[in-house]
Amino acid sequence: MSVVETPTELETTALAASPEDVRLVQALRDGDEAVFATLVREHGPSMLRVASLYVRDRAAAEEVVQDAWLGVLKGIDRFEGRSSFKTWLFRILTNTAKSRGEREGRSVPFSALARAELEPGELSVEPERFRAESERWGNHWISSPRRFGDLPEERLLSGETMALARSAIDELPEVQRAVITMRDIVGYSSEEVCAELEISEGNQRVLLHRARTKVRRALEQHFDE
Repeated sequence: MSVVETPTELETTALAASPEDVRLVQALRDGDEAVFATLVREHGPSMLRVASLYVRDRAAAEEVVQDAWLGVLKGIDRFEGRSSFKTWLFRILTNTAKSRGEREGRSVPFSALARAELEPGELSVEPERFRAESERWGNHWISSPRRFGDLPEERLLSGETMALARSAIDELPEVQRAVITMRDIVGYSSEEVCAELEISEGNQRVLLHRARTKVRRALEQHFDE
């Protein structure tokens, strides 16, 4: 089955296409190479990180991303606007990555891996330490990490800091890495993550808090040094 034919639970939980999405889609249908190049630059790094969740190495992930873009171009006439363009794009990507992962023998579902990662013994983080999702800055920490408030913004946003955060994410257990990548890098909603990984909302919340805590600790240690 084509990865662009049928809407899925992930698509139906997302917002419909915006006017900007409609303009993007029409530009792609018209063969606008500049718009396509802009989309590749904007979404390519996140697509590569998501693809890496499903396949064995970076080379395979890069091939998945290339195949996903081909799927976009081939299927753009069938985009119906029932989801945002980004949701549709990442659905094509994850379907492509899953198929590649299955061929490589990486077929253990995230839901099974999540059960192992949720075993007792690892401290979680209380949800009340984060802002509610409905608030401004939803899901961010209520209090600033130690010493972060004393640092200039340019250092917090430096390439070194971003690289450290990415490295910390790469060291996470597999499902925690998947959840934080989808939520905080790609921008999926909690409902979309649950549908994609086939985990419950409660499990998604715990895994996300654990992942964010480990990344925060890595950053705190770095700045303390």
